[in-house]
Amino acid sequence: MATEAKKKIERALVRWAYYFFTWLFRVLPYPAIKAISGLLLSITYPILGRMRRTAMSTLEIAFGKEKTPEELKKICKECFNNGGRGAIELGAFMTRPALIKQTFSFEGRSRENLEASLKEGHGVIGISAHFGNFPLMLLYLAQMGYPTNAIIRPSRDEIIEKDFQETRTRLGLKTVHSYPREACVSQSLKALRDRELLVVMLDQNTGSKSGVYVDFFGQKAGTATGPVIFAMRTGAPLLPIFTLRNGDTDTHTLVIEKHFYLEQKATDEETIQYNVQKLTNIIEKYIRKYPAEWGWMHRRWKSRPKSADTQEMARNNIA
Repeated sequence: MATEAKKKIERALVRWAYYFFTWLFRVLPYPAIKAISGLLLSITYPILGRMRRTAMSTLEIAFGKEKTPEELKKICKECFNNGGRGAIELGAFMTRPALIKQTFSFEGRSRENLEASLKEGHGVIGISAHFGNFPLMLLYLAQMGYPTNAIIRPSRDEIIEKDFQETRTRLGLKTVHSYPREACVSQSLKALRDRELLVVMLDQNTGSKSGVYVDFFGQKAGTATGPVIFAMRTGAPLLPIFTLRNGDTDTHTLVIEKHFYLEQKATDEETIQYNVQKLTNIIEKYIRKYPAEWGWMHRRWKSRPKSADTQEMARNNIA
């Protein structure tokens, strides 16, 4: 009972904080929001002890043999700073959608790559990650007129999620909730058959019941198979999509690679395993190049193959 009461109090605090900052970002001019963002970030970072410890543990698993403790701490702090700035931008821009278009730009041939993939006529499966200001990136694609759907895990708070959903819909982004699973699959396939863009974040821990284990920073990581299965069922191409913050600014660059199709193997199982690994390698490439852009506070290696050495799990502090 005490635990349940604590959860209710925490949810209430989160909800009222959400209402307060939503109101604050609506009434303040954007220059004022930018001016106080540094103060908000400096207050928030020290109190997120549990999340900082999780982020450092994840960084040590990924880079412990490649980077010094000081380098890892620097990446961790930059990661939280980017995440906080991204949240502030998202809150401010959702009430000022005109600014969304002003803050993003396409890198090189990224726009041509996106439009070429849509012209294939099979729908497009965008492969991305919780990287950079990805929620704002999704809104930008929708605001630019591209028929954009995103598979999104709903918020634990139903009231906040309802508000999020209404905002996404108002700004043109179509939401596909990640569960219930049957509805997610049905809506995802419909989006592809309607020749639209379906963006999937393929960097979250997934257990063996609904995913496969692939190599990610030298460790086995449970990874969803959905994008590959969708491609198998629809013939849709795969399109890597990432967003990068431009230095110490509030502007972003959208990086979209050329689309490609599944590589077929001898069996469906081999096709799934091979292509999920290929997509994971692309995500790892971007994280290695821009480590502070990724959300290290997620326990990416929480699920482990049954054959994994439990002592290694304890050493890595991810059990």
